[in-house]
Amino acid sequence: MFRSALARTLRAQTVAAGRRQVVKMTIQTPPQRPFSVSSVLQHKHVEPPEPGEELHCTFITPNGEKTTLEVAAGDSLLDIAHEHDIDLEGACEGSLACSTCHVIVDPDYYEKMEEPGDEENDMLDLAFGLTETSRLGCQCIMNKDLDGITVTLPSATRNMSFQK
Repeated sequence: MFRSALARTLRAQTVAAGRRQVVKMTIQTPPQRPFSVSSVLQHKHVEPPEPGEELHCTFITPNGEKTTLEVAAGDSLLDIAHEHDIDLEGACEGSLACSTCHVIVDPDYYEKMEEPGDEENDMLDLAFGLTETSRLGCQCIMNKDLDGITVTLPSATRNMSFQK
C-alpha cells in the first residue's frame, strides 16, 4: 500500500518480558515504470537533409500529379509522405500490419532495393492493384542508391480510395 519507490520505515511495538521494545523494519518497494503502449520508432519525425546530402524522391498521385522532394537518407517513404501531406495512408504506422502504404516503384529503382521480407510479402498479398514492383512505403528506406526514385500511389487501398 505504499505508492512511493522510496524505502519506508515501519515501527512496530512488541512486548518482550514485560517491557516495550521498538523494532524498526525497512521495506523496499520496486521502482515504478512509466506506462506506454506505443513504440517511439513508429512515430518518427522526418528531419530535413543536411546541405550537400540531399536525396530526391518523386511521388505520383493517382491523379497524375508529381511531387518531387528533397529528403534525408534513413527516412522511409511512408514517413516522408506523411511529413509532406501526401495521401499515403499507413494505417498501422509502419508496423507491417497492413498494406495501406503500398506504392508502385519505378522498375529502374526496384532492382536497387533490398528484397522484401516474408512479412512484407504477406501484407503485399492484401494490397489493391499489386504489381511486380509493388512495395510497402514503410519498408522503403531512402539511401544513396535510391536517389531520384519515383513511386506511384495506387488508386485505392483497403481503407480508402481516390476518385479520378
